[in-house]
Amino acid sequence: MSESVQRRLGTADAVVLGLAAMLGTGVFAVWGPAAAAAGPWLLVAVVLAGTVAACNAASTADLAVAHPESGGGYVYGRERIAPGAGRLAGVAFLAGKTSSAAAAAGVFGSYVLPSQPVAAAVVVIVAVTALNLAGVRWTARGAYALVGGTLAVLLLVVVSGLLGAGESVTPAAVPTTEAPGPVAGGPLGVFTAAGLLFFAFAGYARIATLGEEVRDPSRTLRRAIEVALAIAMATYLLVGVALIVGLGIDRLATETAPLVTLVDTGPSPSLGVLVRVGAAVAAGSALLSVLVGVSRTGLAMARRGELPGALAVVGRRGTPWRADLAGGAVAVVIALLAGPAAAIALSACSVLVYYAVINLAALRLPPEQRRWPMWTSWAGFVLCLALAVLLPVVQVAITALVLVAGWTLVTLLRDPGPPG
Repeated sequence: MSESVQRRLGTADAVVLGLAAMLGTGVFAVWGPAAAAAGPWLLVAVVLAGTVAACNAASTADLAVAHPESGGGYVYGRERIAPGAGRLAGVAFLAGKTSSAAAAAGVFGSYVLPSQPVAAAVVVIVAVTALNLAGVRWTARGAYALVGGTLAVLLLVVVSGLLGAGESVTPAAVPTTEAPGPVAGGPLGVFTAAGLLFFAFAGYARIATLGEEVRDPSRTLRRAIEVALAIAMATYLLVGVALIVGLGIDRLATETAPLVTLVDTGPSPSLGVLVRVGAAVAAGSALLSVLVGVSRTGLAMARRGELPGALAVVGRRGTPWRADLAGGAVAVVIALLAGPAAAIALSACSVLVYYAVINLAALRLPPEQRRWPMWTSWAGFVLCLALAVLLPVVQVAITALVLVAGWTLVTLLRDPGPPG
């Protein structure tokens, strides 16, 4: 029997770990393609993405209290729907979050060492995996400093934008993320943009995967998810308004690094260095948090025979060290094979599928175990599917292929010993 992960985290720790995942890569990487898709309706897309996240958070919070153990949607789908649904959620989570980790590392590399971004991405993944091996408590302490620094940088961006710092921008950079094109500015474009922006909100899943590591799960998990999501929503709306005021929607749609452009063109362009440093710190913060969530889901799947049993080993520090190493290795492979833009698209689509399963699982909860009305789970399920299928077609097709192949492989290789 494997050891239990230690319950050492309080509400503040869980909130910060969730924010470390949400206030990371997305806020620095998705504004350009989202603006190209939504046009003048960008803020509507932000609200829509936040609404989907809120519905998903309600379902996640209720399920996390009913199942206070590591594994998140994998456990919820397996226990409330069927083992196959749990496997789909687990595969979607692992695909989405390892892709997110690779995207975060790619953003880090492009800011820290633009001449050799892939090498820098690999180095930072290795370094963060080593931090995770040191234990969740130490990782949580590092997340406090990282989240604080990211919020300070975003405050600088908001102030610069609202003061009109970006009025005299230089010629546009060529975007590296494929724009949706034909649907830009229309209703479908808003959904496409919301799907991309959802990538930035999805970090609260990190909180649910801490079910075995928080004190008083019934109180801590619900409160942490609500607080972290509220802070992220307010932050993204402020940043979105600042970018529109400072750059204009047309300008924003062509920029690959709009936060840097906004500050660089202001009265104190030297402050742009702080934004670049902040982007690197935020990417490291997201990577730090996401890889922990990947290893905990891998741990839960290994305990049930869905992944090799070796991944269920918990070391003396209370961490699933083999699952940590495996997650880091997969993230390195994705970072080597795909750029940040492709990794973000794959992550967004995979994570939306993951939450569709979670919402279905929440619909199976009895009334006495629900804090939120049932319509929130129905809304979350429908909106997750809508946002997923309206992402760029190529990325949707790749995601479908990865999920089908992953689910089939896990099903064929799983240990038939555990019941169900």
